[in-house]
Amino acid sequence: MNNASEFLSFSAEVAAARAAGAPIVALESTIISHGMPYPQNVQTAREVEALIRAGGAVPATIAVLEGKIRIGLSDAELELLGQSPDAMKVSRRDLPYVLSSGKIGATTVAATMICAALADIRVFVTGGIGGVHRGAETSFDISADLQELAQTSVAVVCAGAKSILDIGLTLEYLETQGVPVLSIGQANFAAFYTPDSGFKADFRIDTPDEQAAFLRTKWALGLAGGVVISNPVPTDEAMPREEIERITAQALLEAASQGISGKAVTPFLLARIKALTEGRSLATNIALVKNNARAGARLAAALNQAR
Repeated sequence: MNNASEFLSFSAEVAAARAAGAPIVALESTIISHGMPYPQNVQTAREVEALIRAGGAVPATIAVLEGKIRIGLSDAELELLGQSPDAMKVSRRDLPYVLSSGKIGATTVAATMICAALADIRVFVTGGIGGVHRGAETSFDISADLQELAQTSVAVVCAGAKSILDIGLTLEYLETQGVPVLSIGQANFAAFYTPDSGFKADFRIDTPDEQAAFLRTKWALGLAGGVVISNPVPTDEAMPREEIERITAQALLEAASQGISGKAVTPFLLARIKALTEGRSLATNIALVKNNARAGARLAAALNQAR
C-alpha cells in the first residue's frame, strides 16, 4: 500500500473535474522544460491544454513543485517551468529525490505515468515515447519509459517513438514486456517527425470508442501495464523521412564526439535537429503534440462515458 495522497496537489480545475467525474487528460512537463525553447514551450503547453478543453476533457499538466506532485498547473507555474534553468528532468528514479528535496521537477513520460496513475488518470498525451537508443547493444541506453509502460496502467497517446531511437528494437522491447501498441489511421507505427516508421503496430484501432473498449478489456482481465497509442503526425505537417534520418545521424555523431550520454542525449538531439532543420522540426513537434491532444481528449471522453 502506498500513501501518496500526501504528495498530491490538485489544481482547482482538476479537483472540480474529479468531483464531477469528468474526463481528465494528463500532460507531461519535460516537453516544456527540456523539449522546446522558450517561449514556444509555454505557448504550446497553453494551446495543448485549450485543445483538450475543446475536446470535452480537462487537462492536467503534471510537475513537481515545492515538495508536491502538482496535478494541473497555473499560468505562472507553466512560465516557471518554461524559463527555469534549474528544472530537473524527472523519471522514476528521480521522483523521491525531487519531492523530498523541494526542487523543481519536470516529469518525463515514465514519471508522468506514475503520477497520473496515483491521481487515477488513465489517459496521458505526450509527443513521442522514449525507447531503445541506437547503439544500445553496447551503451545499454534504454529509456525508463518502456519499463514504466510494462507496469503502470495508463494509456499513452503519442506520435510513436522519437525518430532518434532504434524503433525496431523499441517495439521488440515492448513486445517482450507485453505492452500492446495500437495505431490510429494506419497499420504502421509512427516515428515522431514522420508518420511511418516502416514497422507495423500490433493493432490498428481507429475510433475512440474501440480504443476505450480495448483498454477496459485489458485492465478488467487484470493485465496491468500501459498501452501505446500511436497517432501519426498529419502528413502535411510532417518532415521527409530521408531528411530527418540524415540529420539525426549527423546529430548522433555530434553527441558521441562531445561525450554526451544518458538523459542529456534526447534534449541535445532535439535541439541539434531543430538547428539543422532551421526550425522546421520544432514546427512539426508542435503540430504532432496538438494532434495527440485532440486524440487524447476523444479517448478520455470515450473511456469516461463507458464508466
